[in-house]
Amino acid sequence: MSGPIETKAWSRAIADTILRQCDDKGNHEYILKRWAYVPGMLLRAMAKAGERLDHRAYHDFMKRHMDAFVQADGSIRTYRLEEYNLDQINQGKNVLTLYRETGESRYAEAANRLAAQLEGHPRTSEGGFWHKKVYPFQMWLDGLYMATPFLAEYAALFDRPDLLDEAAHQLLLIERKTRDPRTGLLYHGWDESREQEWADSTTGRSSHFWSRAMGWYAMALADSLEHFPVNHPKRGTIVGIFHRMCLALLRVQDKESGLWYQVLDQGDRKGNYLEASGSCMFVYAMAKGLRLGYLEPSFREPIRKGYEGIVNRLADIDANGDVHLHGICHGAGLSADRNGSFAYYVSEQVVSDAPMGMAPFLLASIEAEEEL
Repeated sequence: MSGPIETKAWSRAIADTILRQCDDKGNHEYILKRWAYVPGMLLRAMAKAGERLDHRAYHDFMKRHMDAFVQADGSIRTYRLEEYNLDQINQGKNVLTLYRETGESRYAEAANRLAAQLEGHPRTSEGGFWHKKVYPFQMWLDGLYMATPFLAEYAALFDRPDLLDEAAHQLLLIERKTRDPRTGLLYHGWDESREQEWADSTTGRSSHFWSRAMGWYAMALADSLEHFPVNHPKRGTIVGIFHRMCLALLRVQDKESGLWYQVLDQGDRKGNYLEASGSCMFVYAMAKGLRLGYLEPSFREPIRKGYEGIVNRLADIDANGDVHLHGICHGAGLSADRNGSFAYYVSEQVVSDAPMGMAPFLLASIEAEEEL
């Protein structure tokens, strides 16, 4: 297949849907309730839509909701540094955008608070960030998206090359700890202490390749790399592991639909299903990697097939013009009651229209419409 994608511009339709749902219908309480990673990703996607589609209302949506949290002195409503939770860093990416645009000191101070958390964050023996204080000695792929793009952009914006080195260290360490050499895929988490029920007693790794976990990591690589200068000693290695990982993802891409399964390497197993959020994250990361030169042109066709699979099989538009996305895993993690088994991952609730899927769908659409 060649030429432009033969669909409407989904990115604008998705962003307009979010505006209508949140502003016109008042369904924005989940954004305002607590400083958290899912609202942070949704607001970042809207800001990107405002920038790339040249539509100020999308950007203003982000700023309005961020200003409900960032106070005049730079303190952040509902945020507590002492939680030492990587999820709480993600929303800070929007703070950096606002500081870059306005120069207002409150945004700089808010960013400094988040950076201070990372500088003092609890770590494994090799310096890897714990996912949360309440998950000691555990690294999850999820956390790399939450923290490292923020850290890399903060380092570039505030001239902290030591923190850029830190971002590189985190990205490379977790890949080394979680990558399966046979498939090239990355396990969801790693427990250095080998104490958790879900952790292999020898390797410390969890037992399966969860689609969205690898999606988080793929986006972390693509977003962090933007802030590395070409002469950084680890930049080439990070580009290399991104390329190697994308090749591994293409090997498990469903040939018929172009999508990816909830448990990536077991598409033929009963109960497994084509999952929306991970598929959107992979399309976003690969399309961005293609645009920035990290991937060669041979990736274009698989990316196109993935995006068309999303819009043709998982998405629709109703009579009011609202976009709906189906097949979204509502949530998954690793803990005493979330053992990382195949049965666990396919048992989690599957929903439609959740921000966990809509945000990466918007990001994927922006990149796909520009690059494909």
